[in-house]
Amino acid sequence: MMVSGLAVIGLAAAMLAPAKLAFADNRVTVISSGGAYQEALRKSIFEPFVKATGSKLAEGQWSFELAKIRAMVETNTVSWDVVESYGSMVLKMCDEGIIEKIDWKKLGLDRTKFMGSVGQECGVPTQINATILAYDKDKLANGPKTITDLFDTTKFPGKRGLWKSPIGNLEWALIADGVPINEINKVLNTPDGVDRAFKKLDTIKKDVIWWSAGAQPPQLLADGQVVMTAAFNGRIYDAVKNGGKHFEIVWDAQVAGWAYWVIPKGSPRQDDAYKFIAFAVSPQAQADLTRYMPYGPANIDAMPLVDPAILPQLANAPDHLERALEPNLSFWAEHGDELRQRFTAWLAK
Repeated sequence: MMVSGLAVIGLAAAMLAPAKLAFADNRVTVISSGGAYQEALRKSIFEPFVKATGSKLAEGQWSFELAKIRAMVETNTVSWDVVESYGSMVLKMCDEGIIEKIDWKKLGLDRTKFMGSVGQECGVPTQINATILAYDKDKLANGPKTITDLFDTTKFPGKRGLWKSPIGNLEWALIADGVPINEINKVLNTPDGVDRAFKKLDTIKKDVIWWSAGAQPPQLLADGQVVMTAAFNGRIYDAVKNGGKHFEIVWDAQVAGWAYWVIPKGSPRQDDAYKFIAFAVSPQAQADLTRYMPYGPANIDAMPLVDPAILPQLANAPDHLERALEPNLSFWAEHGDELRQRFTAWLAK
């Protein structure tokens, strides 16, 4: 959600069902993005939190519609207490003043123990996921090795899947066009850099199947509709572990996406919100999450608690971080709307 969440993020994250809630005045209401990820949260964090604290919890889901939180705050009808969001969106909501500033002393946590330092003014980092490139080894024995291969339609003919968003795609296009990964954010932060990225995307536009929901890439691979696809690493992991697929992740220039817990401005149960967040980002809870979904802990003290067999599947495994692309969250918070409009117009051409 990492969204790129990144999803995405990362996030980044997956675009799932609209919010569904069971409201109760004496419960802390926690919102995340649904699907298999929410089930993982339920097992690793929600249910253990209730058991450990005796608190009551109502959970819901959303598809990262900023307008939902904005409307609640503006009409003084805030019914969500804790919401999981992604990096650039956290910055945007913080700038608008529709989420609370985080009191780290009240949390009782040392913020230096957390990765994903950008966004900590209004959000508490919870996990890192990645948008990666994946392929089916059963259909492509000698698959892609780098992001540049995604753009090589001669070596790898056929359709490829991409997330229907400019985030990550513009960065990957620049990498494929020869920009070193450590210069991507500087180049993209110029009009010429943006033009260059769109020009590179032009070279594969007719070969792309665009997806908008995280469940789609594994299905596209399984059906043979694409030879490779961008995907959220957790979805590919799940397809391999629980679906028996022989998908392979290409850990090259994966788009790191940080997820954050935030508190909507005016939440009626802020004390309960802080209690939940402190539990959710504790080392053991974060390590437990990796047992159900391979999203890396943001709390560095959780890393030694992660099962060594799971560690290679995490976006923040040491060798993966060295090759990761971390989008400039401030850039996307400032320019995201205009670039999404340009991207939509480009798709329509």
